Amino acid sequence: MSIRLKLLRKKLGVTLEALAEKSGMTKSYLSKVERGLNTPSIAAALKLAKALNVKVEELFAEDNVSLDSYSLVRSDERQSLAANDQAPGYAVLAHQVSERSLLPFIIYPPSEFTDKSFKEHLGEEFLFVHEGQVEVDFMNERVILNRGDALHFNAQKPHRLRSVGEVQAQLLVVVHSGEE
Repeated sequence: MSIRLKLLRKKLGVTLEALAEKSGMTKSYLSKVERGLNTPSIAAALKLAKALNVKVEELFAEDNVSLDSYSLVRSDERQSLAANDQAPGYAVLAHQVSERSLLPFIIYPPSEFTDKSFKEHLGEEFLFVHEGQVEVDFMNERVILNRGDALHFNAQKPHRLRSVGEVQAQLLVVVHSGEE
């Protein structure tokens, strides 16, 4: 439930302070629930649902993909789909991609983690390494991506990245904001 509560709260634009006030619970307790350190009772879940004006089931609904999972497709593992019998037409770069509004851009990450903080935001993020090599730090796991590798993940998963190796990394990044 912890991931869903934070997702719903942020999607609805409700601050932790406002939710604490509306639900009659402490900010500290709610923070622990969101981080998965506390599991609310049924009575507490009912109060939270009422405070957020959602059905209690929405607090417990699990998304198909958990926050900790991601899709990694290495360049040599792409599934090629043929346009005709002779030549491949295109390659699948991510699994479970939804049809949503996207923000594509190219980034040139620094060679060091210059920012100590991790980014996290609603929605999804897709990375494709166009040049070089990049290290993605997910706090509890680091993944090295090489040229041609693609990574797709829930953007609420804390993350940061840096260029590694001799060649400056260039990445195509596509972000979906997560807002309807």
